[in-house]
Amino acid sequence: GISYDWHTELSTCDPNYYKWTQWIFLELFKKGLAYKKKAPANWCPSCQTVLANEQVIKKTIKGEDLHVCERCESEVLQKNLEQWFFNITKYKDELLKDLEKVDWPEATKEQQRNWIGRKEGININYKLKNIDHSITCFTTRPETNFGATFIVLAPEHDLIKSIIKGKYDDVISNGVKAKIIKYVEQYKKKTGEERMLERRNKTGVDTTLKAINILNSKDMPIWVSDFVLSTFGTGAVVGVPGHDKRDFEFAKKFELPVVRVVSENARRGPIVSIDEVQENQGVIINSDFLNGLNVSEAKDVIIDYIEKIGCGKRAISYNLRDWGISRQRYWGAPIPIVYDREGVAHPVKEEHLPWKLPEDVVDFIPKGQPPLEQSIELKERTERLYGKGWRPEYETMDTFVDSSWYYLRYVDVNNNDTFASKERINSFLPVDFYMIGAEHIVLHLLYSRFFTKFLRDNKYLSFDEPFKKMRHQGMILGPDGKKMSKSKGNVITPDEVIKKYGADTLRVYEMFMGPIDSDKAWNELSVQGVYRFLSRVWYLVIPYMNMKKEVNSKAIDSTEDDIERKLNHLIKKISKDIELLKFNTSIAAMMKYVNEWEKARKSGIFISQKNVLEFLKLLAPFAPFITEELYQLVSCDAKSVHQSLWPRYDRSVSLSDVGIIPIQVNGKHRGQIILKVENIPSNERDLLKEAKKVVGRHLANKNVKKVIYVPGKIINFVT
Repeated sequence: GISYDWHTELSTCDPNYYKWTQWIFLELFKKGLAYKKKAPANWCPSCQTVLANEQVIKKTIKGEDLHVCERCESEVLQKNLEQWFFNITKYKDELLKDLEKVDWPEATKEQQRNWIGRKEGININYKLKNIDHSITCFTTRPETNFGATFIVLAPEHDLIKSIIKGKYDDVISNGVKAKIIKYVEQYKKKTGEERMLERRNKTGVDTTLKAINILNSKDMPIWVSDFVLSTFGTGAVVGVPGHDKRDFEFAKKFELPVVRVVSENARRGPIVSIDEVQENQGVIINSDFLNGLNVSEAKDVIIDYIEKIGCGKRAISYNLRDWGISRQRYWGAPIPIVYDREGVAHPVKEEHLPWKLPEDVVDFIPKGQPPLEQSIELKERTERLYGKGWRPEYETMDTFVDSSWYYLRYVDVNNNDTFASKERINSFLPVDFYMIGAEHIVLHLLYSRFFTKFLRDNKYLSFDEPFKKMRHQGMILGPDGKKMSKSKGNVITPDEVIKKYGADTLRVYEMFMGPIDSDKAWNELSVQGVYRFLSRVWYLVIPYMNMKKEVNSKAIDSTEDDIERKLNHLIKKISKDIELLKFNTSIAAMMKYVNEWEKARKSGIFISQKNVLEFLKLLAPFAPFITEELYQLVSCDAKSVHQSLWPRYDRSVSLSDVGIIPIQVNGKHRGQIILKVENIPSNERDLLKEAKKVVGRHLANKNVKKVIYVPGKIINFVT
């Protein structure tokens, strides 16, 4: 039931495709948005390669929870390496703001917002005690800073580096310095993902240095801990344990003071449990000139005050970081960069694209260097085209790069002159509707949006967002309710279902299982139920195959009229449900209609041939094969059912609908209004006037004190 145009097939590993992936890289490079820098990465010392976060798994070895390589289970380290990046953060505000332009599930938008992580706050400068140095901390909660009792630095912080280099040996003992060095070395073995888990066991070392709280002049010990990330804010966090759960856990672990400065529900005693830690509600206490203000008021006051005394400045922080695209593996588009004799990077010339993967690499397993370094052909190609002593870039691009722009290539896949012609782009794009799995709702979408905005800025596109409307399909689980897996023995093979019940049964059942975005367990009995439904349709339609002219009903009475109206309602419902992707409710409605059709047949009522064909058109998108065969048997039309016009809802047919509104007097049923839709009064006053006429004798000589009207449901006169 699915049609593909194989002339428009694309494959991201085809040089004719990744030629344009490399072209996009070069466009970014020309604009300064593709660059190389040193940054930490997951490193497997056994496989000798960089790992993506998805390739790092958590495993308990000898009672210790470790993050290991999924392939060899060696412990993963954090290693600083030269890597290529795309400057996606240039678009961070637009990526956030333009979420309002798209029709996506709100949960998906929220995940994008959280990934970008825009936070407004202030950078506060804290002077160190007895040392000519200061630490800048970003905070979104400056109104709580009278309750700040410590500062925590990331292991990569410049102050920690200075301590390790011996800059403060005169104030830090050798023993403390040794602990700091050991801690930083251990930290390098942990992944960024592990460090971001808020509720895990906190670790750290007291540097014995102290900062001064600018608001109350109290000393704050300075610690180093890996729960602070160098990539967020300034890599330094001021600890307010009374009003931040991570800070509270850290303070409790190392017996640091906890001060309550926000009071909710008039609580003022000491905070002894994490459940008492208020995040952002209440009135300020124990905070000098902020006392009595609510949290939002105090925030504005304290920011103004800190800026006024010259100890801080308003700032905005983001979780989003530039996109690291370097991969030390064979698969992936080669990064189109070559280096001159001095090691300066130059773009591969456009006429040399695609910059192909070399085919003389015999060992794809990294050994501390990318597999492409083995290639003699790649080195010779570079020197032949660019000069003696020049060398190629040996890393490949993250495969996310290929999949982030494929929707553009789909519209013009055979174009050799550009990634897609403007004529085709303007004709087909942006994408009207996009259905993807929930596992792609952050990175793939974020990267596609970034590419779209960059290409728009460079006049290749005229739209801001790639996918106007998007929804997610759920997963079909095994009969045991678990994800299908050969190892679990719960895999359902489509071919076996088709052989036993037919392709239409499989299709209709998959759509009937439940809402499209939910995970659903396979049920053999329900498959049989769908098979019986389609069989019933077959036997209802077959009698019409020899009727070459339209057959009128045997009796045009209320029963036949009712069946026609129900078909008209079915047209309206399914037309609407398909737009809303409510396939399961569409099928349920058709099953209900077939029940009514069978009842009419048993009563000797035949619906018209025209209406039979209309029903088949409604069923056709769900069961394309059986409906095609039945349509050809019954219809005089030589066209396929799939080329016929979609049935149209006829409002005039529905105008014969009957609406019944019960009427009560003092809670007792005294009558009813029977209304045809076309005669429903235009306002409530006229409706109540009609109701009074119906129950007039029950209201005679009585004073109506109150009228209770539930629209379309009931009218009650209280006397």
